[in-house]
Amino acid sequence: MLISIVVPCFNEAEIIERFHHHVTRELVTLTQDMGHAFEIVYVDDGSTDTTLDLLEACARADPRGRYISFSRNFGKEAAMLAGLQHAAGDAVVIMDADLQHPPELVRRMLELHAQGYDQVIAQRTRKGDRVTRTVMARAYYWLINRLVDVELVDGVGDFRLLSRRTVDAVLRLSENNRFSKGLFAWVGFRTTTFAYENAVREQGRSKWSFGKLLNYGLDGLISFNNKPLRAALYLGFLLLSLAMLYAAWIVVATLVNGVDTPGYATLLVAITALSGVQMVMVGVVGEYVGRIYYEVKRRPHYLVAATDQDVRRRAEPDRGELIHR
Repeated sequence: MLISIVVPCFNEAEIIERFHHHVTRELVTLTQDMGHAFEIVYVDDGSTDTTLDLLEACARADPRGRYISFSRNFGKEAAMLAGLQHAAGDAVVIMDADLQHPPELVRRMLELHAQGYDQVIAQRTRKGDRVTRTVMARAYYWLINRLVDVELVDGVGDFRLLSRRTVDAVLRLSENNRFSKGLFAWVGFRTTTFAYENAVREQGRSKWSFGKLLNYGLDGLISFNNKPLRAALYLGFLLLSLAMLYAAWIVVATLVNGVDTPGYATLLVAITALSGVQMVMVGVVGEYVGRIYYEVKRRPHYLVAATDQDVRRRAEPDRGELIHR
């Protein structure tokens, strides 16, 4: 059985050689113990350092090392999609290149996969995380699981094994705005989870800033439901009801007490609040319209600039030259 390891990369020159050495050492042991063949599919997401050069060197030195290089940075979602599309394995393991996903856990994934599981998910604990980050993450998952149409679990990310039929099912989902964590949950199939302690990043800094994490969270919130739009409708009805009650109260107060001095402060607060609510609702509708706009254009998720096949072709002697000799 062939096992594909898919590794998205973006400016990982400081650690990619160490990662490759660590992973291949583990894969050699697994090959001896379990008899599986392996390939490593690196996806260079438009790196601006020497990551691509190092991947080319890996491909020349190791026939199990493959890579796809994008024409520019398209994002991790596109990189994972490209890796799944180019992976030839009967099962596919997705993992990061920063060694925060321990390669030793691939053995555990394969053992569980052999028991018939289509998805084997490594769920990291939050041991060692800052308290504020833990609280915010738990609050986010509490909120999102009350809104989205699939169940998302805190600590569950992209580090997982997918069977071939699960990979094929994910690849049939062709939407432009991808939220892979939700897509993996949506396709279902037989799934199991085991916990592990997240390793410390050995080199470099995380590419996920607070702003990127916030946008990623919003993508997850909007990609799998239309409840924000429904909430806008409910809020509109609520505000209309309050406005009618307030108008009735004004009429009754005028009939009972006569005309009073107009409430400037009340009017100003009401106008400001309603304007803010309207802007929020317009923003929610705009998010959905924007996603429809990108979907109908049907642009490709990524463009490939080079692959390991280019390196291998350059390494082969020219056939005409061989015939001449």
